[in-house]
Amino acid sequence: MRKLWNSVAFLARRRSTSFFSKSYASDAPFNRCTKTHGLLIRPNKFVTAPFRNMDTLVQKPSLVPSRQRKIMEKSQLDEAFESAETTEEMLTAFSKMEGVFDESELGLASLKIGLKLDQEGEDPEKALSFANRALKSLDKDNTPSLPVAMCLQLLGSVNFSLKRFSDSLGYLNRANRVLGRLQDEGVSIDDVRPILHAVQLELANVKNAMGRREEALENLRKCLEIKEMTFEEDSGELGKGNRDLAEAYVAVLNFKEALPYCLKALKIHMKRLGQNSVEVAHDRKLLGIVYSGLEEHEKALEQNVLAQRVLKNWNLNADLLRAEIDAANMMIALGRYDEAVGTLKGVVQQTEKDSETRALVLVSMAKALCYQEKFTECKRCLEASLWILDRREWISPVEVAEAYSEISMQYETMNEFETAISLLKKALGLLEKEPQEQHSEGSVSARVGWLLLLTGKVQQAIPYLESAAERLKGSFGPKHFGVGYIYNNLGAAYLELDRPQSAAQMFAVAKDIMDVSLGPHHTDTIEACQNLSKAYGEMGSYVLAVEFQQQAINAWESHGASAEDELREAQRLLEELKKKARGASANELPMKALPLLHTPPPSSKSQPH
Repeated sequence: MRKLWNSVAFLARRRSTSFFSKSYASDAPFNRCTKTHGLLIRPNKFVTAPFRNMDTLVQKPSLVPSRQRKIMEKSQLDEAFESAETTEEMLTAFSKMEGVFDESELGLASLKIGLKLDQEGEDPEKALSFANRALKSLDKDNTPSLPVAMCLQLLGSVNFSLKRFSDSLGYLNRANRVLGRLQDEGVSIDDVRPILHAVQLELANVKNAMGRREEALENLRKCLEIKEMTFEEDSGELGKGNRDLAEAYVAVLNFKEALPYCLKALKIHMKRLGQNSVEVAHDRKLLGIVYSGLEEHEKALEQNVLAQRVLKNWNLNADLLRAEIDAANMMIALGRYDEAVGTLKGVVQQTEKDSETRALVLVSMAKALCYQEKFTECKRCLEASLWILDRREWISPVEVAEAYSEISMQYETMNEFETAISLLKKALGLLEKEPQEQHSEGSVSARVGWLLLLTGKVQQAIPYLESAAERLKGSFGPKHFGVGYIYNNLGAAYLELDRPQSAAQMFAVAKDIMDVSLGPHHTDTIEACQNLSKAYGEMGSYVLAVEFQQQAINAWESHGASAEDELREAQRLLEELKKKARGASANELPMKALPLLHTPPPSSKSQPH
């Protein structure tokens, strides 16, 4: 659907003039001339006398007017171009057309070649030249049309291939506006829909490449809506569309939203293809990741095991190895460390010595050993993994950066913070060169900032945290919980620097985000509220401090017996604030209350991975 060959065919059928003038094509003398000429050139088998004068039998043919000859030539060239199948044939035919057609008549042919070149992907610069040529020919007087929309979509696609993301986004947004105008003017939705889907899908790709993943989700949702209007409810296209959207939600760590789309994809593929299909296996692998994200690790492992059976039946060994590593990580999450190590020992025997897969196996094995406090063995695994990864930085920079980040967590768990920070900075160095990885860069920067804060390097931590906040806001949206944690850490940093007003502003933003993303009764949101109360207390704004501490107490009470200790501590803090308020001046700072957040403990759950 991406290249819209059906739409090109549709346009070819719709245009009544092909590549020559409609008035010429319907010209009566032209039709008569071709017919008469055809009759004259047939030999008459009944005429045997060589001396017989042909002038007495038929009228002598007149010469074909030059205007009509040109029409005939255009018609033949047009037919030759339309019948061309390969790129070389199309370019040869187009070259001949250039000598006969005006530039204004070559727009659709340029578009078709541009689409073909873009589909092949081997020469994006040439595709770009044809796309520009088509747009110049077809885009006249700012009049919306389907060919213009297709030119703009093609320009967006080609610029994306050339990594000119801003240019690509501009063309695609314009294509979207043109299609909107066409619908407003009454053009059939059936005509617009294929191009609209291509534009929305390309917009999602470009925004993901620019790190704007939250915005890309909206375009992917529109893609699915278009497919739902186009295909049967149990079609393969809808199965793939639901899985694509689920994967996009997983990418922004929104596992709750991903779940229904993943389940729907699985249902469609099972009904259409049966239990033992590769598509079903891929759905189950993704569902396992979703359940892991929701901390439903037993369900995750169940789906993983079912996926492995299918992958084994189809001899998809690379996918099977990846699934086995995922299964081991799920076992680690369930505390089944010995079982995980046993699985990984079996997997490592199937990997090549210098492969990334072996490095990932060693990282997972190190994680299991670390949780068992077998630190010497853990470090051996990590060192072996790093030996492989260091040599593959230039081959797979993004994958190596992710592995460095994972390894840093193990050193963090062993309280080797300098090593952890060093690895994260190496990961940052790789990710900074990849513009489409802003979300990963933001997450890694957030962890560097948090570790610097943890080790007392507060001033160094702030720029990393500020950079992380900006990148993650652009990638995941301003209300993502990861952004909230970063603002919470910034608040903690400003408190350490004895800047309570700045701290209160950061805690306020953090609490506001967590209220939306986690809910007001989530433990992190409650602790954020208490942080905000503390900041106002440091400023001497006791009325606001008491107000937010009371909010925290009300939220702790909703947890019942499971939060008795937290509730008692919150009540103690409230009484202290009330005492300070009674002894303080009545002059409060005229400050508006801000949203809240908490400083996360040193655990992976508190980090925006």
